[in-house]
Amino acid sequence: MLGVALPSLQMLAGTSWMEVFRYDELEPLIFTRFFFWGFFAVVLAGYSFVYKDRAVRNAYLFLVSLFFYWKTSGLFIGILLFSTVTDLLIGLRIHGARSLLKKRLWLALSITTNLLVLGFFKYAHFITDNVNALLGTTFHPVNIFAQWANMAWDAHFVENKILLPVGISFYTFQTMSYAIDVYRNDVKPVRNLLDFGFYVSFFPQLVAGPIVRAAEFIPQLYKKYELTRAQFGIALFWILNGLAKKMLIGDYIAVNFIDRVFADPGRYTGFENLMAMYGYSLQVYADFSGYTDIAIGVALLMGFTLPMNFNSPYKAASTAEFWKRWHMSLSTWLRDYLYIPMGGNRGGSLFSWIMLGIIGLALVLLTGWIWLPVVFLSVFALFAVLTRLFPALNNLITTNLNLMITMLIGGLWHGASWMFVIWGGLNGLGLIVYKFWKPISPWGKSKSWI
Repeated sequence: MLGVALPSLQMLAGTSWMEVFRYDELEPLIFTRFFFWGFFAVVLAGYSFVYKDRAVRNAYLFLVSLFFYWKTSGLFIGILLFSTVTDLLIGLRIHGARSLLKKRLWLALSITTNLLVLGFFKYAHFITDNVNALLGTTFHPVNIFAQWANMAWDAHFVENKILLPVGISFYTFQTMSYAIDVYRNDVKPVRNLLDFGFYVSFFPQLVAGPIVRAAEFIPQLYKKYELTRAQFGIALFWILNGLAKKMLIGDYIAVNFIDRVFADPGRYTGFENLMAMYGYSLQVYADFSGYTDIAIGVALLMGFTLPMNFNSPYKAASTAEFWKRWHMSLSTWLRDYLYIPMGGNRGGSLFSWIMLGIIGLALVLLTGWIWLPVVFLSVFALFAVLTRLFPALNNLITTNLNLMITMLIGGLWHGASWMFVIWGGLNGLGLIVYKFWKPISPWGKSKSWI
């Protein structure tokens, strides 16, 4: 760590103030860089002057978070601000609407806007590549934001490539769930842009989570700052634990073993390739959970509580338990905002069949398997006959259908490739198989996998 920190310290000492505020894609503000901790020390110093005044504190942390995102993503800060302002205004409209229809229309606008923004930046290349493979076309996505910037400022941004804004998967889910919570009357709308902007952009969790619910975080906006000696110790533990996971485990095994094997697997034995595969699972866990542990600790030092995101997932005794321990803020988000609205364990709903139809259409368009519609129609017909003859099957089939749809979408959230879709489907299949296996398993009550 010392070898990494010293060059950064020398660079910082010789840097002008203008350089500090300039965006450099090679020098993002991430937890494992010395510059971040210098930034955080300055933030805490300023925080010591404003923490007693709630309004000033929230405004200060909102501006600090915007600076953090600017240093991390540059002009993509405009997308973050767009999502923030849009859902702030829509939340107020939902709350003020007098009819249920108007509330639903405003909610639909929020969900559509968020999904379009996320879909454009994250999935445009994935969709275009698959459509080209299917139809033999040569379409390519056009970055309309780059076009506008080039026309407005005579800039030279690349127009045929769409880059992914850092953290967009997290903050779009966060703002979308806020609108849903306001619709459900689970939380009162925030009326101040600075307060809401702080909720959306709070820098410790902005880039890698955890996904923060409005009902959990917004009440903290209006509380006085409090940090006991015990909380201070817990915050330091979270930070040091996260740094150890990320730098001593994740980075070390990646650089010294996993990357080397994956770069040229033919040079290594089968056993070494197998160990690299398992090592990669450990690396992903150490990286991801390490970042969120640091985020929890940094937030706690400023008096804000973020939810735990990982709870020793590899100790899980089953697939179902694994998903109760792994990326918990995402799994509970998918449960509450997708799985349960589709019917959850109660059975299917119109939403379930709409989602299945969308997935089926997407599979046909993206794979080119024109026989898939026949398969889908045959399955629907078989389902209709079976549920007519055996009504008890209706709940069984639709419940598992809801689960599979949720896991497929969860897989796609992780990344724009078929690998992630298949990964989500395999996890969904594992959860369904476990549901049938558990009642007859001789180890059904086991709390250990050994």
